[in-house]
Amino acid sequence: KIGAQNISDKESGAYTGETSAKMVKSVGAEYVILGHSERRQYFAESDALLAEKTKVALANGLTPIFCIGETLDERNNGSYYEVLKKQLVEGIFSLTEEDFKKLVIAYEPVWAIGTGLTASPEQAQDIHAFIRSEIQANYGFNVADDTTILYGGSCNPSNAASLFSQNDIDGGLIGGASLKSRDFTDIIKALNS
Repeated sequence: KIGAQNISDKESGAYTGETSAKMVKSVGAEYVILGHSERRQYFAESDALLAEKTKVALANGLTPIFCIGETLDERNNGSYYEVLKKQLVEGIFSLTEEDFKKLVIAYEPVWAIGTGLTASPEQAQDIHAFIRSEIQANYGFNVADDTTILYGGSCNPSNAASLFSQNDIDGGLIGGASLKSRDFTDIIKALNS
């Protein structure tokens, strides 16, 4: 299965440089990553814009992989739960239960991407459990239990098994390690063990 790293919030029209969900779907993609920290940071994508992109993706039969995460400052000043909740509420919690059940959520601690820092398995589990509890509060236990929540913060062969062994971590959104075939294969093996 393949996916795209982004789509436009526009269904069609003259938006030079944008790729519509329809175009992504037409080449066989099934997934699209939305809200990646780099898109939020470098392209100033807001939660409101990401909510629109999510609706467009769903309307075109794509499964959104909706990313949320906090910066190092937000982690250090203790506001990370509030930041994550805001991203969920403003980004995807307005969806109907039927549409929400089509999502995958990825937690990517921005402070752990490309920095060499990694969330400990316990830190990652804490956040994944928080995300699941917020889903439960909005959509109920069954939806929360069935929602796939991925970890996306510098996952590599040496930490994958310990991360994936946590109760609320369902897999990984793999970045840099996916460019090295041996590393990527070892991460897949860790998920399947």
